[in-house]
Amino acid sequence: MPNQFIKKLRGFGRLGEADVEALKRATARPRRLPQKHDLIREGDRPGPVFVILEGWAHRYKILPNGTRQVLAFLMPGDACDLHIGLLGEMDHSIQTLTNALVTTIGRDEIEKIFVDHPRIANAMYVSQLVDEGTMRAWITSMGRRTSIERVAHLMCELFIRARNIGLQTEPVFDLPLSQLLLADSLGMTAVHLNRVLKELRQENVMTLTRGCVSIVDIGKLIRIAGFDDNYLHRRIRAAA
Repeated sequence: MPNQFIKKLRGFGRLGEADVEALKRATARPRRLPQKHDLIREGDRPGPVFVILEGWAHRYKILPNGTRQVLAFLMPGDACDLHIGLLGEMDHSIQTLTNALVTTIGRDEIEKIFVDHPRIANAMYVSQLVDEGTMRAWITSMGRRTSIERVAHLMCELFIRARNIGLQTEPVFDLPLSQLLLADSLGMTAVHLNRVLKELRQENVMTLTRGCVSIVDIGKLIRIAGFDDNYLHRRIRAAA
């Protein structure tokens, strides 16, 4: 099984053999965790950098009235909170969505890696910038996209991210997300989301079933979303 973290960083910078070996050592002690396991909770003191090697996780925040807002989905290769150790406490929680293989890199170790391997530091900074670009895209969706545009945009994003790490076999890709979880990431009710998904299905654009998505017409999905993947630094248009 390839190390998805190393594979991802190689996509953001040219790493040498010594860089790769340093990353292998840093991620050599992973743990298998069950689904719905909190890696860290809001209010906790930040600790090491979490790296998702297998499985999915998500960032979320619980509001005072008990409702949940999903802030990001994490796939294999994603690292959590490069600089969060500078803060006194976590302002959100991170939880596994599936059974997952997760490793941690201590603060002292990551700082030494950055000093000794500047190309790794640069690749991780680029990765963090992509994460921030993704958050801006989500904020734009919440503020300005219609419901159907919002759903289509998220499906395009998840499609290309899954394709980049080999989780997607066109036109189908695994999506271990319930409709409730998707609704919480889109700022919609589950009932409203169900109506939008029905519309996309009737338009012969995509079909969401338990555990997977079938993209019937990726070109039409892109047009509905007004999707431009520049914030992911990959191109989806070739798939159309």
